[in-house]
Formats: sequence, C-alpha cells, structure tokens
Amino acid sequence: MNKEKTTYFPNLNDIKLAADTIKNVSAVTPLYPSVRYSNTHQAHVFFKREDLQQVRSYKIRGAYNKISTLSKEQAKNGVVCASAGNHAQGVALSCKLLKINGTIFMPAPTPNQKVEQVKMFGGEYVSIILKGDTFDDAYHLAITECKRLNKTFIHPFNDKKVIEGQSTIALEILEQTTKPIDYIFIAVGGGGLAAGLSTVFKTLSPNTKIIGIEPEGAPSMSVSIKNNKNTTLENIEKFVDGAAVKRVGDLTFPICKQNLDAMITIPEGKVCQTILDLYNRDAIVVEPAGALSISALDFYANEIKGKHVVCVVSGSNNDITRTSEIKERALLYANLKHYFIIKFPQRAGALKEFVVDILGENDDITYFQYAKKTNRENGSAVVGIQLKASSDLEPLITKMKQQNFYGDYLNNKPDLFQFLV
Repeated sequence: MNKEKTTYFPNLNDIKLAADTIKNVSAVTPLYPSVRYSNTHQAHVFFKREDLQQVRSYKIRGAYNKISTLSKEQAKNGVVCASAGNHAQGVALSCKLLKINGTIFMPAPTPNQKVEQVKMFGGEYVSIILKGDTFDDAYHLAITECKRLNKTFIHPFNDKKVIEGQSTIALEILEQTTKPIDYIFIAVGGGGLAAGLSTVFKTLSPNTKIIGIEPEGAPSMSVSIKNNKNTTLENIEKFVDGAAVKRVGDLTFPICKQNLDAMITIPEGKVCQTILDLYNRDAIVVEPAGALSISALDFYANEIKGKHVVCVVSGSNNDITRTSEIKERALLYANLKHYFIIKFPQRAGALKEFVVDILGENDDITYFQYAKKTNRENGSAVVGIQLKASSDLEPLITKMKQQNFYGDYLNNKPDLFQFLV
C-alpha cells in the first residue's frame, strides 16, 4: 500500500509512456456525441464511453500500467488487491495478460455475477478469496496477505502508476476533438482518475473547467477540500459503489484540490433517474458511478449553454438485481413515490373507501403491509403510493386527514422509513 505523504503531480511524459504501455490492452473508447442531452441543454455534449472497455470500465488502464512496471522479483511473488467491482476485473485481466499470479480479496456478500466476471477475466492466474462482511474487511485481509507473503498490493487509486494509467483518458479526449472543451465532468471516488485527467487538462487545455462529482452520501473529496486536509468520513452511503469511499487518496487529494475547478455532490435518487433515462431513451447501460457525470449536467444547465461539454462515462458494471432499488430511488427523488402510515377503521369496507374516495384516478398502491392493531377502533398499515405528478401529494394528504385515515408520512423520517419499509 502506498502511504507517501509528499505532494506528487503526474508528469506528462510519464502519462504518455503509460499510454504507450497500455495501447494494446486498453481500447481507445469513442467520444460519443449525445444528441438528446445536447438538445436538452442547448450545448454540444459528448460522452467519453469508458463503459465500452473490455472490462466495462476505465480501471484496466491504471491496473495494467501498474502491474506491467513490476520488477521481475515482484512479478514472481505475485500481486494482491481488494475489490468487489471494477478494480478487481482490471487487475484480473492484467494478471492474465502479463502472466502474473494475483489474489483478489472480495467481501463474502459480493454478488455471484461479479465473482464470475473476475474469474472469467483472470482465468488460471487469479485466485479469489471471499472473506469479511465489508470492503474494509477484505482490504485489511489483503494487506495482511501482502505483508505475509511479500506480494505487491495494487491500490485502486492511491498509486502513481495507477494514476498515470488512468490519466491516458485525457490524452485520448484531446486527440478526439477539434473544438476546445469548455467543461469536463468526471466522477470522483478515491480521486485517481480525477487527479490524472485534471493534470493533463491543466497542462494541455488550461481553459477547460474541470468539475468533479461525488454522490451526496459519500462526499469525501468535497469534505476534504473544504477542510483543507484529507478527511476520513465516519459513515457513507454505499449505493454508488464505484465512487463511495470513506477517504480519498493521500496522493490524489492535493492534486484534485489544486486542479479541480469545482466539486459538487449529486443525490443518489438523481443518479438512479439518469441510469433509467440512459437505458430507456439511449439504450446505454451504466452503473451508478458511470451516471454521476451525466447527472451533473442539470446542475450546470445555465453555465453549459452553447458550450462544448464532455462527460466521462466511467463504467457499466451494473448488477441487474439492483433494478428495483434503482427504480424506487428514482421515484422517491422525483417526489412520485410516498409511504404513509394509514389508520384504517376496523370495519367492513374501510379499505374500499380508502381506494375509492381517497386515492386519485392515477394513484397506485405499490406497497401494503398491515401493522399490529393498536386499539379496537383503528388498525394501521404501511402503504406505498405512486403518484402521476408530484403536485398530487398535498391534495392526497388533505383528503386523508379530512376522512381520518392519515397516520404519518414516512419519506422524511429516514430511520422509521428503513425500519418499516
């Protein structure tokens, strides 16, 4: 593990060397013009499609560049990483291509689909160890393995060679466009990609505004920049798993602090809506972290009008089993899905009365669970209702109260919401 404290800034020559190192492994992904987003924002919007890499994310760039630079002794001893996602796949493929043995620690609850992907990319050169309940558990086990067997730990972002490999995206973008880029939006997790890309742009395209985006529930870079020191968050929301870290890299933090023109956070529900829109309207599959950069466009609608804009689509390893959760979060964010505690009189016809007299013509009950009866007159139920328009909420609550069905509103009570729903 790299724990260097001195300030490091990538060298352009080293980044160009990294580009040459990975040229036969990492695809030159397209800079794709988005007609729909361009029309919506009256701008020239392009997607850098890193989701089209063989491992479906940009992580192959940094992993291969790092592993290819190991000494003969290091290569013989093998490498170790901890990851439940894109980094594991990048390391696995790199190990197979370079014929270096790798051990990948993944938390025990990791979905089987992700485990199988890593096996497929790594083949006989990779061993997978499923241990621990969380990423942090797997990470500490991986570090212990490195020390015990003198292996090399391949960090997902806090490593010079990893940063330089990920920086190559910026070189490609600048080679693929003839117009000056006014804004570039990039997801920030540990900061490896942001640190590398921003260095290239500040050197070769200094007028480009570089905007870093984090999920609202994991603002580790934003907090660190605000505090003027790398800060470890106690708790984070892990939904945007490719960009949710408690602490950014000690190497990447000072680079991002100096180079990024702004850091913003995006609500997870907005990310989910972007995922659904891209799939339904553009036939593009992205993971939550891959949707962050595109989600940010609405927050910069005024600034980007008439401008040339690039969004880095970082990956597409989205687990299909998460679809229902993605839909739910998107509806909650759009103020179209609402949960209530409803008090039903304990008499025949009360439920029918609620459906006929209280609900609007376009309202749907999507969740219904009776709670324990609290008294002889009233029994409670947790009810989820999907609205056609957010403006229908207040009239619905008014009718509930007028006819004595209203018990409580759960959307704005997260602790109670998680307990009951």
